Amino acid sequence: MELSLPEQRRLVFETVVPMRWGDMDAMGHVNNTLYFRYMEIGRMDWLHSLLEQAGQGPDAPPPGQGPVVVNAFCNFLRELRHPGSVLVQVYAANPGRSSFDTFYELLREDRPGEVYANGGAKVVWIDHALRKSVELPAAMRRAVAG
Repeated sequence: MELSLPEQRRLVFETVVPMRWGDMDAMGHVNNTLYFRYMEIGRMDWLHSLLEQAGQGPDAPPPGQGPVVVNAFCNFLRELRHPGSVLVQVYAANPGRSSFDTFYELLREDRPGEVYANGGAKVVWIDHALRKSVELPAAMRRAVAG
């Protein structure tokens, strides 16, 4: 079963992640769990860049709040093999009251246009102490909605 990425999504961030020798498994290609890690790195780098932009100003999320992933998927399309670097493209869509969707395309930096995997994750904004969802901060909603 392959889950598809929606047409209505916005490219919000790109980052490059080097493949490490230790990312490979006994089959000689990058282990499937690392594809999720590459997506996580892209998502967290994007979120950190948004927090840096917000600083301590009025757009900064309240202390004690942040994102959690409630589901994730990955379509493995081609093998990634060391050496090389992965270009992680992060897309966002569907902002709701407390959540939004993220989607990813993983490409080799040296093979532009060839998608090696794609996937997605539903992100929910929560209050960590209450362990409950809360409304998305305005800056996050703008970043997702464009």
